[in-house]
Amino acid sequence: MRIAVASPPFPKSVSDGLYWLETLVKDAVKEEAEIICFPESYLPGYPGMGAGNEDRTTEKLQSALDKVCKIAAENSIAIIIPMDWNHPDGLLNIAHVISNTGELLGYQTKNQLDPSEDHIWIPGNERSIFEVNGVKFGITICHEGFRYPESVRWAAQHDAKIVFQPHFAGSNTDGVLPVEWGNKDNPYYEKAMMMRAMENTIFFASSNYASLYPESASSVIGPDGVCIQHEVYGKTGVIVADIDPALATGLLAKRFKNELYYS
Repeated sequence: MRIAVASPPFPKSVSDGLYWLETLVKDAVKEEAEIICFPESYLPGYPGMGAGNEDRTTEKLQSALDKVCKIAAENSIAIIIPMDWNHPDGLLNIAHVISNTGELLGYQTKNQLDPSEDHIWIPGNERSIFEVNGVKFGITICHEGFRYPESVRWAAQHDAKIVFQPHFAGSNTDGVLPVEWGNKDNPYYEKAMMMRAMENTIFFASSNYASLYPESASSVIGPDGVCIQHEVYGKTGVIVADIDPALATGLLAKRFKNELYYS
């Protein structure tokens, strides 16, 4: 399977986000990618980074999702589109999965919130496995993939060959621009990506925004923990990588003795 991971700028609005989404989708299609993943809370945009609350109405979010489904169908590519999503109890942080015919296959909720996010979103409580072109995959969103490895192991134990991780790490106002992927002085995020792949013997693909001071690069990691491809820090664009599902055995994840740790 050929996968694509997007690094878009922060959307200023839903319409701006859709513009960049379609642009990067077309770039991925030129490289013959079969699926593309965008960063956390991409539509209408990560809270506090540009998009206003007026773009988080149920009507605007549903309209945006409908447009993404149309873009997927027109370009014959599956899309993982993270969004804020209204729920009777509050706002969910989710990632919709759309097939290459524009069919909505379902969504994954962010179930483990960072403590700083408790006032923004409510946590979800379910995990899902998806399938595109015969390849099963899971999704873990930002904090839960970085600090709750169980979210990735669950997917690997349920035959996922790859886990996608929409996330946001960095800033447009202050920080340091990294120069070397996985450097010992970088924040730990890229090292965590390596571990999620290696400790489960699966592929791991992580999507971050193209901010001025990113704390991680959008990356694709192999089952051996080696970085296959990563984006240039701060660069808007798409990385594309070929993955061989046969190499994603899930061996280490399936050897995990759940009964010893869960009552």
